[in-house]
Amino acid sequence: MREQLEPIERVRLARDPNRPQTLDYVEALVQDFFEVHGDRRYADDEAIIAGLGYLGRMPVAIAGHQRGHSTAERLRRNFGRAHPEGYRKVARVFDLADRFGLPIITFIDTQGAEPGIGAEERGQAEAIAANLALMARMTVPIIACVVGEGGSGGALALGVANRVLMQENACYAVITPEGCAAILWRDSGQQKVAEAAGALKLSAPDLMRLKLIDEIVPEPRGGAHHDPSAAIKFVGAAISRHLSELCRMKPAHLRRDRERKFAAVGNAFLITGDPGVRSSDR
Repeated sequence: MREQLEPIERVRLARDPNRPQTLDYVEALVQDFFEVHGDRRYADDEAIIAGLGYLGRMPVAIAGHQRGHSTAERLRRNFGRAHPEGYRKVARVFDLADRFGLPIITFIDTQGAEPGIGAEERGQAEAIAANLALMARMTVPIIACVVGEGGSGGALALGVANRVLMQENACYAVITPEGCAAILWRDSGQQKVAEAAGALKLSAPDLMRLKLIDEIVPEPRGGAHHDPSAAIKFVGAAISRHLSELCRMKPAHLRRDRERKFAAVGNAFLITGDPGVRSSDR
């Protein structure tokens, strides 16, 4: 049975630095991983991990955010906030995957893309938009896993997938609760932040009810950071199950399936019977 937690409590669990991150999943689930570095335009971005490897006997492409566990690593990886070169590095790997027919697995864990002036000058919005367009037209299976905090376009740039999986205590939203509270009420106090977290419908149960994700992956009691090995095992099992289903679909059907999935997203808010979604929230 899943733990009954308030949305803001799940946000705190999603942000725990000891939760498994992309490199932890790669180390445990992927064999012979070859990491790709650089975007061939500007630089490498350590906030993003991207490369090729084997999931069991199946060759796959992997991309994900890496926030870092220690303070030094978190600073080096910019807390998982990717610059445009990070998203262009991901695009390199996606292009290879589509060319050679490799399924794609992504791990989402970021508060959002890097908002600095340098990132904007180098085309942050264009890089994210290009990834959205690229993923939308690909003809290989794509599985996205929200394993921590999925925030804004920085998360969605890795999230246009046939199947979107989400860990029980992860969160996925257009803005952080703190940012939402500051904009709506000009108040970043704990009470308003908690209220914003509830209004954003960012928890896995809310998003499953709205049909924006396809499966809630259970976590060990207390959160993934209490038993990382078990958490990784649960995610790996869910990925393998959905990948087995998607690999039976024809390439053209995979693309149409993805198109239908995201075309229907707006309807989830318009026709939902969820009493927690008021007309003013839509």
